[in-house]
Amino acid sequence: MSGFDLLIRGGEAILPGAGRRACDIGVRDGRIAAVLEPGAPAEAAESFDAAGLVILPGAIDAHIHLGHGKDISRPRVPDDAAAESAAAAKGGVTTFICYLMASEPFEGILPEVIAVTEAGSRVDFGYHPIVSTEEQLEGVPAYVAEWGAPTFKIFMNNRGGEGARLGLPDIDDGFLLRLCEAAARHGGMVCPHPETIELAWVMRDRAKGADPEGRGGLATWNASRPPFVEADAVQRAAYVARTAGAPLYVVHTSSAEALQAGLRGRAAGSVVHLETCPHYLTHDVGWEGGDRGKINPPLREASDREALWQAVLSGAIDTVATDHVHRDVSSKAGGIWAASPGCPGLETLLPVLLSEGHHKRGLPLARIAELVATNPARLMGLAGRKGSIAPGLDADLAFIDLDADWTLTRSDVVSSAGYSIYEGWEFRGRVVHTTVRGRFVLRGGRLDEAAVGHGRYQKRRLSA
Repeated sequence: MSGFDLLIRGGEAILPGAGRRACDIGVRDGRIAAVLEPGAPAEAAESFDAAGLVILPGAIDAHIHLGHGKDISRPRVPDDAAAESAAAAKGGVTTFICYLMASEPFEGILPEVIAVTEAGSRVDFGYHPIVSTEEQLEGVPAYVAEWGAPTFKIFMNNRGGEGARLGLPDIDDGFLLRLCEAAARHGGMVCPHPETIELAWVMRDRAKGADPEGRGGLATWNASRPPFVEADAVQRAAYVARTAGAPLYVVHTSSAEALQAGLRGRAAGSVVHLETCPHYLTHDVGWEGGDRGKINPPLREASDREALWQAVLSGAIDTVATDHVHRDVSSKAGGIWAASPGCPGLETLLPVLLSEGHHKRGLPLARIAELVATNPARLMGLAGRKGSIAPGLDADLAFIDLDADWTLTRSDVVSSAGYSIYEGWEFRGRVVHTTVRGRFVLRGGRLDEAAVGHGRYQKRRLSA
């Protein structure tokens, strides 16, 4: 076969059904045109030497918050997408799906949000609407059919005035039921933020009473929203979704209790997909970084961390996504009660799974590809386009130096957050090149500034 735009020679790729295999990859018009035997005769406009590297399908981060400054509701200018997509490229992420938060109907803001993101992003992207109002609920059919945005987040904790912090109205379980019904009717999926806020209020007041200054740091924060607060909401959401006939994608599973609640829902017949995040696999309440580790749900105990690793290894967890929040480190000031929740994670997604998963725990590379590429593509409506290294799919690739030893420093961080909870960490395994639809957006560890604006909005459609 001849006439490729790009011919990748000499690497080993993680191929669907075949695992790690030496091969050459031909790319034409932004897609994988052929997977060839090593050294097979072929002609190409450009030949790229990938000797010594392992090629993974580009990661699809199904959970990020793309905002402007400390506002994480939506990007406002192209630079917002430029900075965070740079972090994505460094982490081997070739597509991210962002949560879009607003109080107005989304059809009025999606054209501008998509245009701004396309003007700045180096990687492809999609959006999940966060549904909180009656008008947004009415818009579900159009968001699915016209905008290709079939996955809907709901903050189960937004009641009793809690939503005001995010500029959103209060909702209740009746609203959750109606969103699940709308998703079931129109081919959507519900992505709940699972916390029972009435339980959290009780635990918060107790934690504040015992530690009003928050001197206990991350342990105090965990005590204020303990695992049963999360697990209770997971089991409730699974039951409601099953009653309505809707699939459920539970975001940022942080604890053994929430994991078990999700698995019980599956066993009872609910369609429950489970996501966890790198920080829950690597950090716990004993982390010495203190308030920088305030996240919602909180970092948990070391036993929770190990339970999540076992679920990643066993297949019980479907996806790993970052819940990337790019507020800068100044948002962590004022002690544990005042600090803003969330942390950046795009540029460390694959390094964490390679170093802590593959090298330390024997997590197979094929399983990493499932967790961050194949499964997100399948669940989020991108299958047949992204998620694997196979002919006909987009040439979204992450080239890995599997045995590279390196230490993350603050100067490595390109996200506008300007910091990482992994500063000082020693990693093994590094992303050295990243392609999005056949174009190098990261090459030899260097970002291609001309790739700003290469990213395109991906309309998604969930499979039956």
